[in-house]
Amino acid sequence: MEKPTQRVVVTSPRTRAPRARRPYSGTREINEQSELGAVYMRTLIRAQRRLGLSVCLVATGALALLPLLFAIDPELGRFRILGLGLPWFLLCVATCPMLLLAGWFYVRQAERSEREFAELVERP
Repeated sequence: MEKPTQRVVVTSPRTRAPRARRPYSGTREINEQSELGAVYMRTLIRAQRRLGLSVCLVATGALALLPLLFAIDPELGRFRILGLGLPWFLLCVATCPMLLLAGWFYVRQAERSEREFAELVERP
């Protein structure tokens, strides 16, 4: 009579050992103000500066188009919304939500950029 075959799991003894950390993480490079840390920080600052300038450019462009729009078609200035002329309505009422939306978008994207940066520098 034969014995039933028995399965044996063979693993390396190192599978349960903790993973060795990198000797120099990105956060350490930044804290020590090394050249690599400076490159990391310049990259983050450059990305946030680009984002800020883009948001400002779009918001300023939208506001700058209003006088041009009313100069091209003066008839638009005669429309009334809630008792206000269309130019005043757009400048006084519609720009506030637009600027709030631009600020919300900037903060959301800047936080995302910082999260991605933190993941990049802290990953093992």
